[in-house]
Amino acid sequence: MNAVLEIKAAIERLSAQERCELEGLLHPWPNDAWDEQMTADSAPGGKLHQLMQASKRQAKAGNLKNFPSA
Repeated sequence: MNAVLEIKAAIERLSAQERCELEGLLHPWPNDAWDEQMTADSAPGGKLHQLMQASKRQAKAGNLKNFPSA
């Protein structure tokens, strides 16, 4: 069996997570402006981080509401 066929067979056995890791190795993408903004927003003090902390405080206080059904 040649190497390419062996690699293809091995790829078919990968989990979804493993395929994502392989994709990242084969096609590395530099962070773009959106990635940089998401990183900044999720860091302590960032907008998303603040929302997550507020949500955790509300949950701890028992103030969660049911999500409206469609």
